Formats: sequence, C-alpha cells, structure tokens
Amino acid sequence: MELKETAEEQRVVYVIDDDASMRESLKSLFASVGLHVEAFGAAREFFGKKLPDAAICLVVDVRLPGVSGLDFQAELSEANIDVPIIFITGHGDIAMTVKAMKAGAVEFFPKPVRDQDLLDAVKLALEKDEAKRKSRKTIAAVRSLFESLTPREQEVIGLVTAGLMNKQVAAEIGVSEITVKVHRGNVMRKMKASSLTDLVRMADMLGIRRTRA
Repeated sequence: MELKETAEEQRVVYVIDDDASMRESLKSLFASVGLHVEAFGAAREFFGKKLPDAAICLVVDVRLPGVSGLDFQAELSEANIDVPIIFITGHGDIAMTVKAMKAGAVEFFPKPVRDQDLLDAVKLALEKDEAKRKSRKTIAAVRSLFESLTPREQEVIGLVTAGLMNKQVAAEIGVSEITVKVHRGNVMRKMKASSLTDLVRMADMLGIRRTRA
C-alpha cells in the first residue's frame, strides 16, 4: 500500500464492516458532517487501496470475514502503515478491548454505538492523523535543509546545538575558531534558523544533537 501524493485535503473515513446495512448507515452518518466515506465488506478489500494525501481514519468491525479487525490492525502495523483505527463490535470483551487499545486504537465501541460518540471519536482520530502528517512534512522539510549542508557543517550543527562554544567546537573538529564561526553562519543561513534555540529545535527534530567525545 502506498500513499498517493495529491492535492486532496478533504478528510476521509474508511469503513470496514461485513454488514451491508451497517456500512450504509455509517456512510450516511459520516457524509452528513461533510466527510468523504469509502466502505468495504472485508479487510482484504482495503489492502492495495491508494490512500490520499489527506487526514484519514478507519472505522472497523472486529468480527470480519477472513482477516479479523484485530489481525488487520496488526498487519497494518507490520506494514508500517500508521492509520488511526476506531473499532466497533457486537461481540467484544474486555480482553479484546485492551488488546486493541494497547495496539493504538483510538476507541473501541460496542454496538449499538451512539452517533455522536462515534462522530466525536472520528473527529479525534482525524485530528491526530492530521497532526502526524503535518509533523512528518515539517521533519521532511528540515531534513532536506540539513542535507543541503556540507559534511563539516553537519558536524558543526551537532556540536553547536549540544551546547559547545565556538572554541570548543574548533578543538573538537580540529579547525580554527574563525572557521567554526563561518561554518556556524552558513548553518544558520542554510537551515533558515532565526536563533540558536530554533536550531536546537531542528536538531532535536532530526535527532542529530551530540555531546563532546
């Protein structure tokens, strides 16, 4: 499964339930609040689906033909597909609920579920996915800036953001303090950092801060 790069921004809910009447009911509910909805009768029908570049979530029945809802959740995790899941079931128990929640489910509802409770859970799931997407895009942009640095500048940013002074950085990498100042200026400019605090935040985001050897 791959993420499809598109300009689509509409939030999408994917419903997976083998009960046709339930699928239609959920599609109608989510469409009523302006969400785009796609429904499937089994988990396998969802695999191979090209996901839009938009906030998405899954509303999944635990009891499904073929791959169960919980097994589906595990398969998504193994495939490194991080999508918020809301489970609904008419045959749930505490152990099942605990397993789903520990694996990252947003919510686990017994049927019948109140419309507003389900809508609230979907809203939360979509907001979480949207936040994760924004974070990933920010990290990708910062990493692109980092990769524009020379190897020496990359070394300098790791030391500077670890709190070392120019003199200490110079001693660490075996260059003059003036050279460090030049590298540091280049780093600030190329990373589009307005302050050392800003640079530290970027370094933390990329996990590149280091300490003196």
